Amino acid sequence: MGEVSIIGLGASGLAAAHLALERGRKVYVSEIATDAGAAARARELGALGADVQLGAHDLDRIAASELVVVSPGIRPDSPVLEGLRVRGVRWISEPEFAVRFHQGSLIAVTGTNGKTTTATLTAHLMREAGLDVGLGGNVGGGIAPAASELARRTPPYAWWVLEMSSFQLAATELFSPDIGVLTNLAPDHLDWYPNVASYFADKAQMFRNGTPASRWVVNGDDPEALALGRRASGELHLFPASGPADGSATGRVGEHTSAYVRDGVLTLEIPRPSGARGSEEPLVTRQNLRLMGEQNVMNALAAALAARLAGAETGRLREGLTTFAPLPHRLEPLGEREGILWINDSKATNIASTLAAVRSLDRPLVLLLGGKDKGEDFRLLAAPLVGKVRAAVAYGQAGERIARELSEGLARVGDPASDPMVVRVDTGFEAAVAAGASIARPGDALLLAPACSSYDEFKNYEERGRRFGQLFRGGAV
Repeated sequence: MGEVSIIGLGASGLAAAHLALERGRKVYVSEIATDAGAAARARELGALGADVQLGAHDLDRIAASELVVVSPGIRPDSPVLEGLRVRGVRWISEPEFAVRFHQGSLIAVTGTNGKTTTATLTAHLMREAGLDVGLGGNVGGGIAPAASELARRTPPYAWWVLEMSSFQLAATELFSPDIGVLTNLAPDHLDWYPNVASYFADKAQMFRNGTPASRWVVNGDDPEALALGRRASGELHLFPASGPADGSATGRVGEHTSAYVRDGVLTLEIPRPSGARGSEEPLVTRQNLRLMGEQNVMNALAAALAARLAGAETGRLREGLTTFAPLPHRLEPLGEREGILWINDSKATNIASTLAAVRSLDRPLVLLLGGKDKGEDFRLLAAPLVGKVRAAVAYGQAGERIARELSEGLARVGDPASDPMVVRVDTGFEAAVAAGASIARPGDALLLAPACSSYDEFKNYEERGRRFGQLFRGGAV
């Protein structure tokens, strides 16, 4: 067997290297960073027999490898990938590498927003139903490990639930989930992708290897997501917010409306093996969910449907839906202070997720917007904020553009009587939080849903969310 080259020594690169070494492969790892953390990981792998290079990538050695595994944090336009592309060398993502060692069944979850909540809830529901399941992949915040860690488990899991980013799906070849979940599609990562079409094309890779036995769980209210699902081979199960009046199948052969809200109750309707309409299976009311927001109703529908298709019993799904707590940094209610509800949605790093949060909440809002610019058009925020948001506080590297474009948008579509106040804060995150807290009134919510990444001031969105929580608990901002 030839050498496996692994590019990047973060969590996924480290996990892939451990897996390759355990399977008897010769391993070369390269990482451009040379900090103390990278050095410690290099020593760990070196002691196990890997050859680790920090500070550079040996393109000749990588190109001569039998297999090249790339971590998701490596930009597609990075010099190392450009160098491999020029040489005609293909590479795969770390989950693609991991699933080659998985003999069980696979659920993959992707989409622009809601991936982590949906994947985590799916695994929770399956565990509650007594299924042997491991959660992994692109699940942030230390909630779950890289896919390669799941592959190292003895005895192996019967099921995997993997959250998959567009970057991970882009570098797949054999990846073929038994059940694939697409939560939604909206513009994102335009600081990495040349256009929205190329981003959507990478999401579509999840469907590439579909077979007649594949089952797809797709947001029936999202035209872009629905179009991808309808092009795939296999059964298509939709989860619109509400089912058709007669509950009948729509669209192509093998397409079914299988999860929806009926009279305020989350409901499943699994078709019979013949394809005929199944019986309604009521689950829980919206009020029984501990998750905030309309988008989390959709996430719960998707997760319950995927778990049901995997074999979970309806009664256990009901129990699991009522016990699942909100995940950190995802419409996470922190509590009230002086009558103001603080909500941490730091994971809302694009406009679509910010709008979903705003539309989901029924209190007047003071909205914190800002961070590192990802290239989206902030004018799109204007109309949905009218009448819902008392003030929008713009901060960070993108703050000036947010304030300008939001004001421009409001001038075209707004109503001076109900327009939000736009406040520009140029002294950092904590000053923005203080400004927002001073504007909010009892009965309002102070919502951190920044529509930007965090990398101008913070290491990641988790650190930003934690700081927001510290400011809430500390009382002084």
